[in-house]
Amino acid sequence: MSSPDHSDSPSRRSFVKEAAAVVAGGIVALVPAAAGLFAWLDPLRRKQGAAGFVKVGTLDALPADSIPRKFAVLADHVDAWTKSPQVPVGAIYLRRLKDREVVALHSICPHAGCFVDYRDTAKDFFCPCHNSTFAQDGSINDPKSPSPRGMDTMEVELRGNEIWVRFQNFAAGHKEKRPVA
Repeated sequence: MSSPDHSDSPSRRSFVKEAAAVVAGGIVALVPAAAGLFAWLDPLRRKQGAAGFVKVGTLDALPADSIPRKFAVLADHVDAWTKSPQVPVGAIYLRRLKDREVVALHSICPHAGCFVDYRDTAKDFFCPCHNSTFAQDGSINDPKSPSPRGMDTMEVELRGNEIWVRFQNFAAGHKEKRPVA
């Protein structure tokens, strides 16, 4: 009588052991790899720019004559992994209408994205890119203006004596205000 051949039993066992070791090792390696990938991609999923209100100035710095004054907008800027504190992110014009009423106008022309200047002599805003003018309230002066809309306004909040503005940029060339992410 011949004895049964058990020669493939040890190789089967070693295969199962090795396969289990590969699966367990893959799971153990996958966890830190997934965590590392998540941390590496984290800055890309965060919202960029000045999302909330930023302090622009104080009521004392803004005369009550309703003449627009230009103010730099400073905010913490986060670009992927780099954070720069209080850097210029834009500019706005502020007008003080009443004791506690302030209007904010973006300094970018809604036609082609050029910077507009306030002209004291003409008491208007002037876009040098297409020679268009805007009234002190930001509305279009000339009906033949190529600008699709008046100057963009922004939300203003007074916190005591401080002027806070929800600063954001808008896409140029559109009839309606479209925030740029």
